[in-house]
Amino acid sequence: MTDIHPVCVRFHTAIELIGTRWTGAVLRALFTGQHRYAQIKAAIPGVSDTMLAQRLRALQEDRLIERRVLDTTPVQVEYHLTERGLELEPVLESVIAWSHKWIPLPEPDQAS
Repeated sequence: MTDIHPVCVRFHTAIELIGTRWTGAVLRALFTGQHRYAQIKAAIPGVSDTMLAQRLRALQEDRLIERRVLDTTPVQVEYHLTERGLELEPVLESVIAWSHKWIPLPEPDQAS
């Protein structure tokens, strides 16, 4: 009989955090240096304004990113990874490497 290990609460919380829809994509955009809202949105095909705003707020609440209001006219806002958020980069890089090995690209649309 195989031993079944209970799921660690910390592990479960971490997986739920980074596995929330669009969260990985937002973090990935920030790792590539996209800091303003429009840049982040442009880097993530298919994300709606509402969803992006929700994810940015949630990431702030989880202390993975910080929102900086720039003293410019007009006022501009940038989002930056915190130390806590930056430490997720190797985790996401591992997921990217795994996905390139095991997740096939969608087939091109045959109707085009």
